[in-house]
Amino acid sequence: MYEKPRIIFMGTPEFAVASLEALLKAGEQIVAVVTAPDKPAGRGQKLQESAVKQYALSQNLPILQPVKLKDETFLEELASYEADLQVVVAFRMLPEVVWDMPPMGTINLHASLLPQYRGAAPINHAIINGERESGVSTFFLQQEIDTGNLLFREVVRIGPSDTAGELHDELMQVGAALLVKTVQAISEGEVEPIPQKELITGTPLKHAPKIFKKDCQIIWNRTVKEIHNHIRGLSPYPTAYTELGGKSLKVYKSLPEKGNVTHKPGEYDTDGKTYLKFAGTDGYVQLLEVQQEGKKRILIDEFLRGYRF
Repeated sequence: MYEKPRIIFMGTPEFAVASLEALLKAGEQIVAVVTAPDKPAGRGQKLQESAVKQYALSQNLPILQPVKLKDETFLEELASYEADLQVVVAFRMLPEVVWDMPPMGTINLHASLLPQYRGAAPINHAIINGERESGVSTFFLQQEIDTGNLLFREVVRIGPSDTAGELHDELMQVGAALLVKTVQAISEGEVEPIPQKELITGTPLKHAPKIFKKDCQIIWNRTVKEIHNHIRGLSPYPTAYTELGGKSLKVYKSLPEKGNVTHKPGEYDTDGKTYLKFAGTDGYVQLLEVQQEGKKRILIDEFLRGYRF
């Protein structure tokens, strides 16, 4: 039986909570958690704790919330825990002084099959690009983001109608299990890290940069498949949108209809009761679930009952 390493866990959103919970349930020794500072949110601008902080509090784990990762006070406190290994899941980029601190290194869980889809939004971009599979990877951190030596990967299939939210939830659970496997393998000295450059073949690398509001607007002068992938790749967040009647209309679910088009791209067709569809270059895209500016998210028939064209 191997000796459990002292682990510092770093993460912020819900995606990271599943990994932290899995490590604790596996009996791993989490000596401290590092997460983002509390931030004001909502109409009242009340301070909101990260999902990881909320879970760490429920488990009585020591919590560090540095504003700056190179702050001397934080570095001293981090070093005081004498961690053997650091685990990072959905956290910010670490400076070398942090990731190089533990003797066993710092590992990261990334929601793609590295070296493909390095960057901040791998789940969204995989679906936007119409991929049929994605997955999770664990690797040792090094200077350039998402380029460290690979440890393990796990493939997950993507269905033709899967949204980013659905893929997120599946990868969250698969990734948590893979992380436990990775930590245990490192502890037992049973890992053979593979440089990512050895996995780069003739296929061009696809990247996953952060998505901004401008990237969410639906461009109707595209094929219906491309439009449909764009919508489901941004659902439920940050959400694709178009304009209808001079107001923003978020689109959460859609259905592509390839075929004859009698409208120009971006023009819509509706019976005012059951369907609303917009023309692409080779067919129509039906809107199935939407949210008008200032209103709640609803199915299209309910939206049409209350909308006046």
